[in-house]
Amino acid sequence: MYISKLFDLTLFETKYKQQVIELVAYSLIAFFIPFFVGHPQLLVGTAVNMALILSSLSLKRNFLLPVIFMPSIAVLSRGMIFGPFTIFLVYFIPFIWAGNFMLAMFFKGLYLKSKTNYFVTLLSGSFAKAIFLFLTALLFFKLNLIPEIFLKTMGILQFTTAICGGMAAFAIIKSRERINNFKQAI
Repeated sequence: MYISKLFDLTLFETKYKQQVIELVAYSLIAFFIPFFVGHPQLLVGTAVNMALILSSLSLKRNFLLPVIFMPSIAVLSRGMIFGPFTIFLVYFIPFIWAGNFMLAMFFKGLYLKSKTNYFVTLLSGSFAKAIFLFLTALLFFKLNLIPEIFLKTMGILQFTTAICGGMAAFAIIKSRERINNFKQAI
């Protein structure tokens, strides 16, 4: 019930049509940046996390779920980002989805519901996502299921791209607030 209520929180009041437009925009970013751009991972991860954070602040209910799922589906579909290691990504997909969900819920729960500072929310959510994915990678590595490269990729790189994506999202949010304030002043 608590998570269900969180799903309805948004930063800006939008009508259904606007929700659909934003869903399409964020889903396209979340899928096509990893699919077509691919490298460098810092750029791709930043764009994906930016779309994820913006969608968590803008979209209600099930509109958020495609943005959570799209990036890892795109990477797997592309089959090139990790080169010969792409097959190992299959093990991570449910955990990446869970990490993306965690980041989105941090923004809905801390920033939107509890009114926690944006940057505290960003640090907390980014750390939670990164530590969750790193511990998953560490477990898989210890079980000899994945190569060591995934420890870096699912740890510090996840944290860095979430922080960078959150900073980009913050700039967009502030721009959107200024536009909304300008429209109201007219």
